[in-house]
Amino acid sequence: MTKLTILIPALNEERALPALIDGLRALSPPPDEILLVDGGSEDRTVELAQAAGLRTIRAPARGRAMQINFGVTQADGDIICVLHADTRLVPDAVAIMRDRMADPALALASFTPRYIGPNGVRWGSTINNWCKTWYLPLIARPHLFLRGFRLLYGDHAMFFRRAQFLAVGGCDIDAQVLEEAELCIRLSRLGCVRMVARWADTSDRRISEWGRWRANWIYFKVAALWALGQTRRLSDHYPDIR
Repeated sequence: MTKLTILIPALNEERALPALIDGLRALSPPPDEILLVDGGSEDRTVELAQAAGLRTIRAPARGRAMQINFGVTQADGDIICVLHADTRLVPDAVAIMRDRMADPALALASFTPRYIGPNGVRWGSTINNWCKTWYLPLIARPHLFLRGFRLLYGDHAMFFRRAQFLAVGGCDIDAQVLEEAELCIRLSRLGCVRMVARWADTSDRRISEWGRWRANWIYFKVAALWALGQTRRLSDHYPDIR
C-alpha cells in the first residue's frame, strides 16, 4: 500500500496542538507517518508534539515554504498531505487521499475548506474562500485555468506525490504568504488540480481576531496582490495572530 505522510509546518502552535492531536488520533486508517516541522517555536509546540508521539524535526530556517520543502525531503511517505495546525481532517481522510492519488491524471488535490469556531461555521468566509479557488486563477492565469489550474490554499489540506513535488522544486521559499500558489502552478503542468468534496475544518481564529469584514478584506487584498505579481509584499498585509 502507498505510504502516506501528514506533514505539519508549525510555529508557536501550542494552543492549537491539543485539538490537532485529537483529530489525528481519530483518523482511520491512520497515516503511515505524522511529521511536524518546526520553524523555531518559542512556546511548547515541540514539547507537546513529541509527547504525543509525533516525529518532530527543526527546519533550517523560518518560513512555512521552507518548512514544507524541508519536511518533504525528510518524509517517508510517497503521498504528502500538508496540514496546518488549526485544520482538522475527516476521519477517513487517509483513504480518500490514497484513492485520489491513484489517478495518474491528478497532480495536486485538497479537501474543501470550511471556517468554523465556537459559534459555528463562518459560511460567508467559507464561500469566499471556495470561490477564490476558481475566480483568482481565471483572472490571473487564464491560460493555465483552461488547462485545469486551480488555486488551492494552505487551509485546504493539500496533498500530492512526493516525487512530483521534488521534481518541480516545491514551494516558493521567498513567499511568506500564499506559499502554496507557486506550487499549484508548478504541479498544474504535470496534471489536474482539484478539490475533493469533503470538508477540512479550519479554525476561524483569524476572523475572530481581525473581525469578519477586515478578515475578508485582508484575504481579498492578499489575493489581489498575488495576482498582480507582488508576492514579496504579501506578508506586510497579513498580520500574525498567534
